[in-house]
Amino acid sequence: MKDLGEAKKIIGMEIQRDKIKGTVCLTQTQYLKKILERFGIDGKTKPVSTPLAPHFKLSASMSPRTAEERKHMAQIPYANAVGALMYAMVCTRLDISHDVSMVSRYMHDPRKGHWQAVKWILRYIHGTTDIGLKFERDDRLEQNLVGYMDSDYTGDLDKRRSTTGYVFTLAKGPVSWRSTLQSIVALSTTEAEYMAVTKAFKEAIWLHGLIEDLGIIQEHVDVYCDSQSAIYLVKNQVHHSRTKHIDVQFHFVREIMDEGEILLQKIGTADNPTDMLTKCVSRIKFQHCWDLINIFRY
Repeated sequence: MKDLGEAKKIIGMEIQRDKIKGTVCLTQTQYLKKILERFGIDGKTKPVSTPLAPHFKLSASMSPRTAEERKHMAQIPYANAVGALMYAMVCTRLDISHDVSMVSRYMHDPRKGHWQAVKWILRYIHGTTDIGLKFERDDRLEQNLVGYMDSDYTGDLDKRRSTTGYVFTLAKGPVSWRSTLQSIVALSTTEAEYMAVTKAFKEAIWLHGLIEDLGIIQEHVDVYCDSQSAIYLVKNQVHHSRTKHIDVQFHFVREIMDEGEILLQKIGTADNPTDMLTKCVSRIKFQHCWDLINIFRY
């Protein structure tokens, strides 16, 4: 065995340490530059400020399916591009989670409109290759695991399902995140938020156990939600006509709350960073979400 010193790069991620400031930063600059070169995004390409603009309304029936279009799309490396973006999303680029999740739904049968959306994401990456995750040591404060969650009601145009988004931070930086379609159709915004709480609680339980194995003892995990009605539904076990149809699998959050391992707290929508994981947001809102969870540019 050979001691090669501190790791500077691992599986495509660059690691930057500053022991004086007590920070660790993770980026994928070189990997992203290779992706852009591979798919023809060069210095002449104009970058964009958000991963996906609101005018992209992606669905399975965006345009007529003609023989010419089918022939054209057979030559487009759609799946390769989405797969490359997906790896970046999993490692350090949670800011493209929602958008990569959207374009990945059509990998089996992409159309020109879907490819335009993928190219838009690549143009966004072109202007943000220097973005990464930042973790900070602060001896004055507890480095607690904290979660944030949100949902977008019936955002999917094909099956009218809602989107769940959550992010968990530790040492002021994101360590776990997800943006995904819910498994069933929600009949109200409260139900969509309630199902999102369930997903977030499952992740919180797993992460809580993981950090305990690493020697970090935390009495409980705070999970923040901007839906007062969903919080009320979790804390009050009352059945009525608007909630009795909700699947029993989602009601386990009530038991977890009673045990005190996970606490559900109210947060204002303006301070919820998971907005960018559930919907397309403006550039200003997007930047604000960055700042809330310590995404940085160097």
